[in-house]
Amino acid sequence: MMDVFWDAVSAFRFLRPAVLAMLLPIGLLWWGIRRRMVRPEQATQGMAPHLARALTVGEGASQRIVPIDGVAMCLILLSLAAAGPSWSRVPNPLLAQTAPLVVALEVSRSMEAPDLPPSRLERAKFKILDLVQARAGARTGLIAYGGTAHQVAPLTEDPNVLRVMLEALSPAVMPTPGENATDALALAKAALESNQTPGAILFVLDDLSATDAPAFAAEMEADGVPVIFLVAAPKGEAIGALERLPGATIVPLSADDADVKAIERATASAYRAALLGDERLEWDDRGWVFGWLAMPLLLIWFRRGWTMRWAVYVLLLGGGIAPSPVRADVLDWFFTPDQRGMMAFRDKNYTDAAELFQNPMWRGYALFKSGNYEEAAEHYARIDTPEAAFAEGMARLRNRQYRPAIAAYEKALTLRPDFAEAEWNLQVSRAILEYVEATREAGDTGEEAGIGADDVVFDNEAKRGAQTDSDFSEQEDAPAPMQTAEQWMRSVDTDMGDFLRTRFVQENAARDQP
Repeated sequence: MMDVFWDAVSAFRFLRPAVLAMLLPIGLLWWGIRRRMVRPEQATQGMAPHLARALTVGEGASQRIVPIDGVAMCLILLSLAAAGPSWSRVPNPLLAQTAPLVVALEVSRSMEAPDLPPSRLERAKFKILDLVQARAGARTGLIAYGGTAHQVAPLTEDPNVLRVMLEALSPAVMPTPGENATDALALAKAALESNQTPGAILFVLDDLSATDAPAFAAEMEADGVPVIFLVAAPKGEAIGALERLPGATIVPLSADDADVKAIERATASAYRAALLGDERLEWDDRGWVFGWLAMPLLLIWFRRGWTMRWAVYVLLLGGGIAPSPVRADVLDWFFTPDQRGMMAFRDKNYTDAAELFQNPMWRGYALFKSGNYEEAAEHYARIDTPEAAFAEGMARLRNRQYRPAIAAYEKALTLRPDFAEAEWNLQVSRAILEYVEATREAGDTGEEAGIGADDVVFDNEAKRGAQTDSDFSEQEDAPAPMQTAEQWMRSVDTDMGDFLRTRFVQENAARDQP
């Protein structure tokens, strides 16, 4: 909480500082009226002083608070609200709501030690999956390193992709044994450099060698990418040079979710710093906070002796000349439609948020979160930006419209050729479509297996999978039923280890070439 507070203090500013000039006439008005109200009365004429003192009520008592004090404070708060105080930026709805995170997992022989049942490596995998689930909607990448470092998966929001590849990792997959964390650090930094929002790096390891320590120390001294260490080792065991890194964020692996929360706090801090430094994003106007603080002061005017009619007339006049739409709804006096939409979005009332948002990107994202993928895709299709095309592809893919999703991702890459996330999702969409059509060629339509159009929907433009009844009659055995998505992912697990091993060997061979 203190990190959030100090980040807000360092970023505090007024969006309309010229309005603060109103504080000067308000101060002069307060000083002039208060001076007359607290001025001591003149001595009573024609009466003995001792009788005047006896008949005077409250003699010697000073009135500390007078009505003009409340009026002045109310006007000051309203002036501050109109000046547009802000201490954070409005996040982009299509970017992760937390900083992108690259996880570098040590895949070495020491990580197979069974002192953290079933093993250090397996416990580390479970913890990474817990972290990915806790970061739902945020981008997470995966790097495996032994004697060499390799990118397993680029930054993605799909936990299933990470799960399949993560479960296939073992020391047998790595081309060379060892613990080369320096190469993993360089590879993780390169993965983050291609993204618009700076992120953080999480190293999941059991120790750090003295050979790798200088690279991490230099990164911290240069105030570079935040690096977090999740230590997968029993409590009290030596963790090598990691203990001597100054200012290192070290999180011990725990049986509960305390380590996941600690990592989330560190990445959230990195995300706030990234937002504050992104000049493309608008500042979030928090004037409504001061508006609510002024409301209780208005209630004081209903007390006898505290009513200042001229101030009431000023406020009523201001409300009378306000545009009629402002008076249509009390909430509109203090919040814009986008602010009210954000309130509904944070309360997970995504349908209401979609109706309230005027920002087209946020409206589409609310439709997406509400599960209305078809409408979200059509909404994004009307926006000619790479982010909108990427979001359209996500909505089409969720709605199992694979060919339109591929077209949307291709559009995003046309508008921004270096869109790494769109390139990855394009490959995934093509692989899914290829698998579905190949399965249709080899088997039936899935109707007999209970897999109808509600489970798999695609456009067979390539005329693949066409088969007549006579083709089936010629087969001795009935065709195998089409696999569900979950069954397919399970079958991929068995082959993923071989795939990763082959890919890592090829990468090593390419590096060795001059």
